[in-house]
Amino acid sequence: MLPWKRVLRSAAALLLTAAVATLPAATAAHAADATVTSDSGWNDYSCKPSAAHPRPVVLVHGTFGNSVDNWLGLAPYLTQRGYCVFSLDYGQLPGVPFFHGLGPIDKSAEQLDAFVDKVLAATGAAEVDLVGHSQGGMMPRYYLKFLGGAAEVNALIGLAPDNHGATLSGLTHLLPYFPGAEDLLSTATPGLADQIPGSAFLTKLNEGGDTVPGVRYTVIATKYDQVATPYRSQYLDGANVRNVLLQDLCPVDLSEHLAIGLFDRIAFHEVANSLDPARTKPTTCASVFS
Repeated sequence: MLPWKRVLRSAAALLLTAAVATLPAATAAHAADATVTSDSGWNDYSCKPSAAHPRPVVLVHGTFGNSVDNWLGLAPYLTQRGYCVFSLDYGQLPGVPFFHGLGPIDKSAEQLDAFVDKVLAATGAAEVDLVGHSQGGMMPRYYLKFLGGAAEVNALIGLAPDNHGATLSGLTHLLPYFPGAEDLLSTATPGLADQIPGSAFLTKLNEGGDTVPGVRYTVIATKYDQVATPYRSQYLDGANVRNVLLQDLCPVDLSEHLAIGLFDRIAFHEVANSLDPARTKPTTCASVFS
């Protein structure tokens, strides 16, 4: 690797470390109540969608995430652009605060279904747009496919979604060499077991095609992903699908699996384009300043 590339990769790693380091502090700040209020700019149930942005946006966190910390970057980005923005907690395990997305994914999809109904009732909108990070970009597909979500959702935008499983750069391939490991995962953290490539959940989810009619799909991936690997496994096939590689928009963007959802404004700009395709503006490296 050329020296300047080493410097860039090191700088990116430092930025990521700094971002991750802020999560415990943010979590502590929300220890009393992990629900964001209207004072935070999102989860404002008095918000009424405008003619320019007629659909509320529901943000779906990833594994080990929650409705607050996963969206400290993207939620304000969208509210400042005039969207009604909401986020939920799902996949909670008993006795495990703050770190969610660990329960059975089909049950998490039921929680998303109920939350969307709540948002639609409050806002008066006919449909929502969904934006999810990691598991949060994949799990809604169960809701769309099996729980009637296609009638309530206009678009699903996934940031590094593990649509066909998360190999953790190949580490999950080692599970068969550790007897009982998969059973332990299934019992203790079923949401993790469901994301192993070839799981019964993923087999059911992807049988008969990746998409359902009437929904627009966008996948925004990064080639530096180290969780949902290989990164092309995130892509979807089907009608109304747009697969985007972050480095095709900005070659020097070094964001990996966490950064693309937590603070990458280039990815955020492309999310905004996907939410409003009639008013797109080119996403480039300069979009970090938008």
